[in-house]
Amino acid sequence: MKLTELVAGLGVADVVDAMTMTHAHRAHIIELDSPDPSRVLIGPAVTISYLPVRKDLMDPEKHSLGPAIYRAVAKHDPAGAVLVMASNGYPHTSLGGGTKLSRVENLGMAGILADGKLRDYEELNTYRFATYSRGETVRAGGNEVQPYLADVPISVGGVTVVPGDVIFAKGSTAVVIPGGEAEAILTKARNIMHKMDAAKESLKNEDPETVLSQGSGEL
Repeated sequence: MKLTELVAGLGVADVVDAMTMTHAHRAHIIELDSPDPSRVLIGPAVTISYLPVRKDLMDPEKHSLGPAIYRAVAKHDPAGAVLVMASNGYPHTSLGGGTKLSRVENLGMAGILADGKLRDYEELNTYRFATYSRGETVRAGGNEVQPYLADVPISVGGVTVVPGDVIFAKGSTAVVIPGGEAEAILTKARNIMHKMDAAKESLKNEDPETVLSQGSGEL
């Protein structure tokens, strides 16, 4: 079954609950922004790690976004993948804009998850992919940070992301799922969602007096 079918109707919280039942580590990312938060982002991660500019280390011909994107997908199928970019402490700096990130469209990728800001929301929203970031900015960030490594483990919002992990983002939140466990985790999340739906239905007939009588201690 396709990932898009597995997440149909699911909320990120459902998947986080399933992850919590399976793994002890943090898997959720919060306080995200999007030019269209109704677009669901789902797909395997390919990664880029930014570092503060060091002109003695970073040849701009090599350490710029274009080459970094192609290095990130070199060992992976870009179709349906999610470009995940780690700012490494620069969440308010631009990691890219509409022109350079048009490569994501050209490669048929599912979208972008950026732990920093992006430029050109209006332009990004004309593409078919979904975009999630720390918000929109207008100033280029190339004098502060540059892409340094690609196709490596990174940290985004306090969560480790490894190439091949599955990213699911919706609204203002995201969850990172181990790639090999994605189908099992998403199936468990759907079961949790059905149980919560049943619980909500039962609450329609709940007797407030019965609830109030449970437990004798004062609040």
